[in-house]
Parts: sequence; C-alpha cells; structure tokens
Amino acid sequence: MLGCEEGARLRYRLTLVSGLLECLCFAGVVFGWASLAFVLKVDGYFIDLCVNVTEPNSTLLNTDCSGQDEQFSLVFTIASFLNNFLTLPNGFIFDRFGTLATRLVGISLYTTGTLLVAASSAALSYLLFPAMSLIAVGGILFLITNMQVGNLFGTHRSTIITLYNGAFDSSSAIFLIIKVLFEGGISLRLSFLVLSACSLVHVLRTIFLMPIKHIPYPVPVGYTYGTSCGTSSSYNVEEYESTQVAEPSQGAKGQREMESLPLEPEDAHQSGNAPGKETSFRSCFLSWFFLWHLLWLSVMQLRHYLFIGTLNPMLNRLANQDPTLVSQYTNAFAFTQLCGVLCAPWNGLLMDRHKGKPLPSGMTEREADLRSSVLSLFLTSLQCVLFSICATSPLLPLQYVTFILQVINRSFLYGGNACFISIAFPGHHFGKLYGLVMSLSALVSLLQYPCFALVKALDGDPLYVNIALTLLTSVAFIHPLYVYLHCRRLASEREQGTGRAGSDLPLREAKL
Repeated sequence: MLGCEEGARLRYRLTLVSGLLECLCFAGVVFGWASLAFVLKVDGYFIDLCVNVTEPNSTLLNTDCSGQDEQFSLVFTIASFLNNFLTLPNGFIFDRFGTLATRLVGISLYTTGTLLVAASSAALSYLLFPAMSLIAVGGILFLITNMQVGNLFGTHRSTIITLYNGAFDSSSAIFLIIKVLFEGGISLRLSFLVLSACSLVHVLRTIFLMPIKHIPYPVPVGYTYGTSCGTSSSYNVEEYESTQVAEPSQGAKGQREMESLPLEPEDAHQSGNAPGKETSFRSCFLSWFFLWHLLWLSVMQLRHYLFIGTLNPMLNRLANQDPTLVSQYTNAFAFTQLCGVLCAPWNGLLMDRHKGKPLPSGMTEREADLRSSVLSLFLTSLQCVLFSICATSPLLPLQYVTFILQVINRSFLYGGNACFISIAFPGHHFGKLYGLVMSLSALVSLLQYPCFALVKALDGDPLYVNIALTLLTSVAFIHPLYVYLHCRRLASEREQGTGRAGSDLPLREAKL
C-alpha cells in the first residue's frame, strides 16, 4: 500500500511537470503571431496585396503593404476569436465526456493545423486561416484539460492554475524560436512538421498521465488515475461534490462549504431549495458576479488582442520601416513572453496567501478564497491600464516597458480568470462557465478588426483608438470593487449576527 501511495505521488508530480511543458511548448503558440508574421512576410505570404504607390509631389515609388498587414491581422483576429468562442462547446465536451475525449479532439485539431502550415506557401497563403484557427482551438483544449491538475495539490491549487496559464502565455515564444531557426536556414515547413510529430507525446501523456474523466476537488483518499499498481478510483465530480456537501460525517463543515457558494440567486431559498441541493448552471450564469467578471475579462482581452494583432505594423511605423529595427523589437517582444510562466505564479500566491491559516469565526473557506481574489482582480486591472497608457505612446524605446507590462498583465489576466471561476462557482460547472466566459469575451474581441480598420482610415495613426481603449479598460475596476463590497457585506452580517438562517447568508447575490 505504501508503494502505491508513493507511486501516486510520483504520478502527480509527473503529471504536473509534463502538463507544464505541454502548455509551455504548445498550448498558446498562436499568440506569438508577431514573430511568425515576420517570417511569413519574408516568405512572401499575401505579397500580391502589396502595391506600388507614388508619393504626393514626387516621382518616387514606394511599396504600400497595408493590404498585406490587414490580411495578417485578419488571420490572427479569426484565430484568437475561435480560440475563445469555441471554448464554450469545448467546455461542455470536457464536462460531459471527460479528459480523454477532450484531449483526443484537441490533439486532432492541433496536428491538422500544424500540418496545414507545413503544406502552405506564398501561393497557398489562405491555408493560414484554417491552420492558425485549428492550432488556437487545439491549444486551448490542452490548457482546459491541464488546469484540473491543480486539484491534486490542495493548498497550492490557485498557484498551479495560474502557473499553467502563465506557461500558456509563454508558449507564444515558440514562434520566436521558429523565427530564429528560419533566419539560421531552417525552413518553416520543417519546423511545423516537428510540431506535428510531437502529437505522439500528447497521446502518450493522455493515456498514462491523465484521468479518463476528471480530477475531483478535494482529492479523495486513495484517488488514482492512469496506469497504477492498484485499482483505479473513478469519480463523477458532480456526485462527489454533492456527497461532500450532504453526507452527515461532514457536519457543520460540509454545510458551510455549501453555504459559501456566493452566486446562488437571492430567491433560491424562497423556492424551497434544500441546503444540499446543487447550484444550477443557470443561477451561476444569471449572477452579477458572472456579468462583472465577463466585463473585466472582455475589455482587457480586447486591449491585448488589438496590441498583438497590430504589433508588426505599429513597429514598422515607429521604426520608419527599418526591417532590422523591427526585427529587433519583435524579438524583444517574443523574449518577454517567455517570462509569463515566471509572472503568473505570483498571482496564484496572492490568491493562496490565506491557505493554512485559521479562518475567522463563521467564515467559510470559499468566502476566504473570494476575499483573497479581490487584490488579484484589482492589480490585474491596474496593470492593464498602465500597459495601455505605455502602448499609446509614440516613443519606440518605451515599447520595451510596454512589452514587460503586457506579459505581466496577460499572465495575471488569464490565470486570475480561471482561478476566480474555480473559486466562485461549483467545480462541476467549471468547464461550461470557463467556456461561456471565454466565448462571450471572444465576441467582444471581434471589435479589434473594426479598430484596425479605423486606424487604417486615420492614416495609420492609432493614437485616438488607443486613448479610447485606455478609457475602456478602466471599467475593469468595477469587478474587484463589487467582489470587495460583497465580501464586506457578508462580514458585516456575520459580525452583527442578523439571525438569518445559515443557508440564507450567502444567497444575497442578486439575480440579474
């Protein structure tokens, strides 16, 4: 038995490390688009959209490649949109069919995408549209199935979730590696064929180091998955969470865990719901918490997507079309993306800082998690405003600061998004709610293409668009403020001893 326990702990660590490498090397490569676009331009993709124009009052001919830039921007816009929008059906697949089925779908999509890029050429430029979209959707499936690994490590759960999201961000540097290899004589086709061949590693990891269904939280005693020396324990997450709440052996603690769900509509207790009844997906969706969280994610994600999608033409404009200088700044941006995996865990540590400490009398663990999330949500909003201000500046050297703020904020944004959903909502709805918030925010991110068209109409000067986006990102502060006020209200009612029934206290979260 002791050998089996040691084997299980070893498997947990292998799952953690291999999942980290998977996210770091594959999951979010599409967001290194600026590096890949540089290579594709050199290879002549969409070159037919470049035209020769005569300068006013001059006989000199210049090449106008704004049409080519617009096409590259459209490729990224569609890929980033589908990356988020299809997370909703992917979340339902994950919740309904489990890890094995979801990962096989993701591996199939990802491999098809990399093979399409390998088969593309300047004459087949339009293969980039399906290829990058498939890579983006397959990559987010890797992330979704890996985030549950945090459940294996209890008090470090949020830290690991944010670490994986940071690795997802840092994986954008893979396209920088492809760019460097390209400049060293390695063809784009060979690089993507290697990425395709790595799918065998994904399949082996799915079979031996991932569960068939889901990893429950908290992890039951004797829980195993994959190939083990004992009998594998299979758990239905929804049934297990219900048991944790309802079984008598949990006593007051189990009841408080259920009471701590902050997102149950106010009228839930009026409809006769028993304290142990599962919180419905609809009640989670129709809550102010979900609305403000959606707004928080959407406005900041739009700012990041527009920045990444227009980075290459922006650098060309600020560098006066100097390709050497543009390559230098593109490399600097890609190198900073590597730091995402280092920045993200700090957000998780912020959210886990109360773990292991005694809770105030009457406070549930879920409420304590919620209180800890306020600082993370606020700092993420502040980072985005500062990043947007720097991105608005026309000073080229200041863009180094912009790159640093961008990678810090992006790692905080997506890690904080996943952690907040795992804290504030029941675990058996995680895939659906994570997918829904990503899908709805993807609809907002489609505004990046009209913004790009508006910049083009303003003779390529993005100043006014950047100012408008900076003002828009400031509304993200509403979310941490609302969560803070909600937690303070719960604390005030607890201190005053309002005499309400135990199950009523957390049900004050109003229905939309």
